[in-house]
Amino acid sequence: MTPPLHRDRSLEELERDRWPAPSADDTRLVATALALRRRPIGELTVEDMRLLIRQDIGLPCLLPLALEVLRDNPMAEGHMYEGDLLSAVLTRNPGSGPSFPNSAESFA
Repeated sequence: MTPPLHRDRSLEELERDRWPAPSADDTRLVATALALRRRPIGELTVEDMRLLIRQDIGLPCLLPLALEVLRDNPMAEGHMYEGDLLSAVLTRNPGSGPSFPNSAESFA
């Protein structure tokens, strides 16, 4: 079952899991992901979602949001290439996130 979309809350709030602040040794990717986990999910851009989904972060909360974007624009793009959000969603390991039995029908 998918949790309700509380767009005014961050992944940290929704998952009730606070991650540590980035250290000086962390990469830019790690620092960015940690910062995005603290941002309300309703404020995340296509690029933000692409990055987090690619890292398997917050999938139960972010996949439904990504599907909303992809219903309107299947070729939505972040900073990589046209359709990079779709690619991020489609290449997730099926065991790494929630299942959406009717999600394929959303694109029909």
